[in-house]
Amino acid sequence: MKLSGGWSDPAFRAIVTQAAVLAFVAVVVAFLAVNLIGNLEERSIRTGFGFLWQAASFEIGQSFLPYDARATFGTALLVGLLNTLVVAVLGIVLSTIAGGVVGIASLSRNRLVAPLATAYVELVRNVPLLLQLYLWYAILTQLLPAASEAPQLLPGIYLAKSGLHFLILESGGGIVLAGLVLGILASFAYGRWSRRRADLTGANALLWPRLVLLVALPAAALVLVAATTDFNVPRPTRFGFSGGGMVTPELTALLVGLSLYNAAFIAEILRAGILSVGKAQSEAAASLSLSRAQTLRLVIVPQAMKLVVPPLANQYLNLAKNTSLAIAIGYPDLMSIGNTIINQTGQAIEVIAILMGVYLTMSLSISALMNWYNARVALVGVR
Repeated sequence: MKLSGGWSDPAFRAIVTQAAVLAFVAVVVAFLAVNLIGNLEERSIRTGFGFLWQAASFEIGQSFLPYDARATFGTALLVGLLNTLVVAVLGIVLSTIAGGVVGIASLSRNRLVAPLATAYVELVRNVPLLLQLYLWYAILTQLLPAASEAPQLLPGIYLAKSGLHFLILESGGGIVLAGLVLGILASFAYGRWSRRRADLTGANALLWPRLVLLVALPAAALVLVAATTDFNVPRPTRFGFSGGGMVTPELTALLVGLSLYNAAFIAEILRAGILSVGKAQSEAAASLSLSRAQTLRLVIVPQAMKLVVPPLANQYLNLAKNTSLAIAIGYPDLMSIGNTIINQTGQAIEVIAILMGVYLTMSLSISALMNWYNARVALVGVR
């Protein structure tokens, strides 16, 4: 690009304007940084990230990692991060399943199913998420019985005000996890092989073998471990439960509230995507003697996915960011633990910077994954 050097040259004006804007932004940022550092020094407020290695001295009600009050603030933040990721991942999976069911049900020809699905969508979408979280938390903590009166849903599984209590294995969890990973990999490998065979021979890519692989390998690992180790069974007492594992009511309320709320939006996204496929596609499928279920699975949904994925990715991002509302019902997510650390250390700038970095990374990761899947779906549609 050649520049004449005069102000009449549009390219020259663009470069000068951009440089001036960047310089102005740099001056403003430098001024704010100097002002911030000066104010912190006047108030004798420490700066830096050295506090991450200091003892936290507070307990965390729900932790998927070994943790006690002697752990560091950095470990506490790691616990909060894992708690947030668990809710985000499970929420995405559950809301997608529920949204898919509701979205298809809203298109049903049944005069009862379709209105019920529409009523669910309208009710849930128009009530604030925070209010729904309060509702589910109140239901779980007020309407459920105490530990001494808790019903046994299944052998070793109890539901009470204190949460869902279940039996766990004394050891061998790694073997079960390995079986789950192998099942996922085997199901994925079979899916790719069956799609290639379908492209070459025209045979249908069956879904049930993938489901069998996904369930059979973890189940076999669980049976193997269960035959060689003991179970830690929860026992109801006067003041609670002893032994076993537990899912707290805070985690349950957050997971249920987020999943049902986002499922309503996902249902509308899927419904719109399915309706966007022309009727000629359904008529062509009917001429090939495909059933309504086969038409939906083999013809309609694959074409609708090309329109569904972008808004679906946006909804997943909203779900991941809305996990920060967990602080309202007492679930120790990343935001809640970060707030506790700020109150104890006073280093708000550093903690908020960490929280912003984590949520930014999580959002960009979801965006990258969905962009990859969107490109993959588009390529499949073109081929």
